[in-house]
Amino acid sequence: MASESAKGTVEATAESAVKAVEGAVKGAAEAVGGAVEGAAEAVSSAVVMAAEVAQKTAHTSELTGIAMVVLTALLCGMVMERLRQPALVGYILAGVFLGPSALAVVENREQIDVLAELGVLMLLFIVGMELSLRSFRRIWRLALMVVTFQVSASVGVMLLMSMAFGWSLGLAVLLGFVIALSSTAVAIKILEGIGELRTRAGRIAVGVLIAQDLAVVPMMLIIGAMGGDDFDWMAAPKILLSVAFLVGLILYLSRGRKVHLPFGPFVAGNADLKPLAAVAFCFGWAALSGLLGLSAAYGAFIAGLIIGNSVERVPMMQATQPIQSLLMMVFFLSIGLLLDLGYIWAHLGTVLLLFFFVTVFKTALNVGFLGLIGQSRRNAFVSGMVLAQIGEFSFLLSVIGVDAGVISDGDGRLVVAVTVLSLGLSPLWVVAGRRLGTLAEGGITSGERAFTPRLRSGDGIRRRKA
Repeated sequence: MASESAKGTVEATAESAVKAVEGAVKGAAEAVGGAVEGAAEAVSSAVVMAAEVAQKTAHTSELTGIAMVVLTALLCGMVMERLRQPALVGYILAGVFLGPSALAVVENREQIDVLAELGVLMLLFIVGMELSLRSFRRIWRLALMVVTFQVSASVGVMLLMSMAFGWSLGLAVLLGFVIALSSTAVAIKILEGIGELRTRAGRIAVGVLIAQDLAVVPMMLIIGAMGGDDFDWMAAPKILLSVAFLVGLILYLSRGRKVHLPFGPFVAGNADLKPLAAVAFCFGWAALSGLLGLSAAYGAFIAGLIIGNSVERVPMMQATQPIQSLLMMVFFLSIGLLLDLGYIWAHLGTVLLLFFFVTVFKTALNVGFLGLIGQSRRNAFVSGMVLAQIGEFSFLLSVIGVDAGVISDGDGRLVVAVTVLSLGLSPLWVVAGRRLGTLAEGGITSGERAFTPRLRSGDGIRRRKA
């Protein structure tokens, strides 16, 4: 009996011990599970918080980058104005400093491309709005003759060079268009600086610049139609109709007839709605042009031309002046951002050779032809030197050429590099040319005048006002 009782006690004790162990294990498992779940929740919360912090940091970084871009553009523009150079050269330099090739403050290529396209769109809108068609009427025959010769000669020379270097037809035509165009903003600033804006030479140069600006539109359409293996002849009627519409609009507006903007009465007394209405009008025409299969920049130019010759021209231009200055900065800044310093260094000989060839070729072409059509030696020399640089619309044509497949990305970088060099060094080329011209004409004794050119600070870039 005693042994049975002891045996029962042992079994009960063992059973209690087993239950205690099972309870301990279960409790430990539950504790571990709770700890794991708590840790998972903590990790999840930490990840969410880290994501929010990263998002805020990225947003702050973008805002900081924008602030640095604006401040750098302002400082570079002020320095260039101090040196009596166009502020736009400073904007280009700011883009170079901050772009992917230098400090890489702005390095997102897609954002740069969008910025450049927006700048191109708004630049054409501004050009159309500021064109002085009345001034152009007084000299349109001479200007049209000069531009026709410039384009024909440039394209002809590039076609001959394409036979020697194996260039495609599209590349040769695009380079011819690029070389034919000059920079209106830079040329006007130079004319102001040397005191020639209101002279006969200045009026000739301004008339030619206006004609070149008008010629950009058919150039864009032609380059766009040359994409692929051959010229898209199906686009020829579209190009002819768009050019005919542009010519008809210019003839109508140049007779002094003013148009009434449909939204003019609704925004007349509202300073906030005027600039917004003007920009919306620009984008509306750009969208319509794009839907019709034309370049959006063509529509922006038409919109600017209509506003610039409307009854509401003065108040609209005054209301949009701050926007114009900002968008001009955006455009030239985007050119600097697209400049590839690595490409220039790798192809330095080609870039410099093409730059000097273009500058000398354009100067000789302009001076020689103006002299042939009866302009005095002095007027031909001054106008030809002022028009020697490559214009900002060359950048536009290169963008269209790359998008259409007419030229490669490398060719586009080459055009941008030569354009930037031409715009930046054009004032120095003009000063050097004037000094050499004065020395050649008057001799060394009278050459002292060459080293004291008439310089005026001016009051900014007054574009296209004869």
